[in-house]
Amino acid sequence: MNVASEVRRPSPQIILLLPLLAVLWSGLAHAEAWPTKPVKVIVPISAGGATDVLARTMAQALAQSTGQPFVVENKTGAAGSIGSAEAARAAPDGYTLLVGTTSTHSIAPHVSSNLPYDIFTDFTPIALLAETNNVLLMSPTLPFKSLAELLAAAKAKPGSIYYASSGIGSWGHLSFELFAAQAGVTLTHVPYRGTSAAIADISQGNVQLALDAVVSGVPLVKQGRVKGLAVSGPRRSALAPEIPTMGETVKGFSVQSWFGVYGPKGMSPELTKRINEEIVKVLNTPEMTAKFLSLGTEPSRLTPAEFAAYMKVDSARWGKLIKERNIKLD
Repeated sequence: MNVASEVRRPSPQIILLLPLLAVLWSGLAHAEAWPTKPVKVIVPISAGGATDVLARTMAQALAQSTGQPFVVENKTGAAGSIGSAEAARAAPDGYTLLVGTTSTHSIAPHVSSNLPYDIFTDFTPIALLAETNNVLLMSPTLPFKSLAELLAAAKAKPGSIYYASSGIGSWGHLSFELFAAQAGVTLTHVPYRGTSAAIADISQGNVQLALDAVVSGVPLVKQGRVKGLAVSGPRRSALAPEIPTMGETVKGFSVQSWFGVYGPKGMSPELTKRINEEIVKVLNTPEMTAKFLSLGTEPSRLTPAEFAAYMKVDSARWGKLIKERNIKLD
């Protein structure tokens, strides 16, 4: 008997599948091993702001958890589009991540016609990092003691209440537009280049209102520089539980800014899932939960698919408002 003749040879179909199986196995092994070298985390906003602080907090926790450095790089300019575009052009290997925001990935596509990327096709949504509550600040020169009193005055004299934002098409601008629409009032927009100048003018009564993150706005309230009328999210903030929500006066109103982690397009589902699980793991630790809450944010635990769906709903919401109000940057 010829022993060799008794050995069964693989069918042609199996032979054709072997290269594909090798690629799949390689992808799974790569995903399981991630990270094996330093990871770049691009922040498209300047250092010191909420996006930067949250990104660095996450990066430090991931470095401790994985044993690899997570290096935060601020790539600023063009309302976040420069850093976002760099991340979109990176290799989809999990070693370049982007921390995007409501402004860069929900609002910008609707107010700018020349973005160098498409938010839905040029990125891989990985994880929703956190949602942030904001506080409605009012000038101490105004006599109102509640949001209801302020709205009554705004209805009596349309356009007489001025609000500040960081610019046309910014999250603050659009949030006030949405609020005015739901409250049935007319407010006057005064765009600023930054929050500090706006706060100074609110303190002096040159403008009356602004929205600011609770972590930076609540201390201003406690210092007596401004009044805190309400918070914008669905729940009161743990940093100032005595301040009611805007929705307690204007039923159904709720806005929060959010921060999410993205990769370039083309990342494998296995690698995306691996990175998401690592982020969610560090967010679930008591230390990170406490840290995020101290910053006035709520850590999230969404899957990549849930985050992608969340972003689409949020973008559609802002897109509808922008179209109705005819708000454009260019």
